[in-house]
Amino acid sequence: MKETIVTKSVNTKILAEAIVFIALANVLYVTSKFYFGFLHLPQGGSVTLASMVPLLWFALRRGSRWGVEAGIVYGLVHMVISGDIYYPTQILLDYPLAFGALGLAGAFQKRPVVGVGVGILGRFIFHFISGVIFFGQYAWEGWNVIAYSLAYNATYLVPEFVVSAIIIFIMLKRNLLYIYM
Repeated sequence: MKETIVTKSVNTKILAEAIVFIALANVLYVTSKFYFGFLHLPQGGSVTLASMVPLLWFALRRGSRWGVEAGIVYGLVHMVISGDIYYPTQILLDYPLAFGALGLAGAFQKRPVVGVGVGILGRFIFHFISGVIFFGQYAWEGWNVIAYSLAYNATYLVPEFVVSAIIIFIMLKRNLLYIYM
């Protein structure tokens, strides 16, 4: 009986932590989109004020299961707040699956920078697939749809990876990654 109460208490703490990290990621994204002139691409995607760091940080703290769940919730909230929706079936790839993939970082808790790379690569893969399936008509003249989707999504996700990896590395070196666990 006592173990059940402790488990519920821990899960409630993790859930509350997830809500805070999801909210922080959304605040960073919205602040980037509406108040700073970072890169915003025409069919969605942008370079932000490290808006993926809270989700990656949460996944590294709590593991991939919790990280994927938080990423899915973030993706749905992000879609409602400022989603670029062109096709109903595109929603699944570009929001819950792409942002849920950030939670894969949690499988690399002992190597956080690698986790950041894996999480953002997972996000890239879902956006790439969406680009190939749904956004081929926007391909630049002379580009095939695969090259276009690779280049388009790399334009904002490579800088997001660099910024996120640097911040996570600094947090690791400052012993902030697992603070208040």
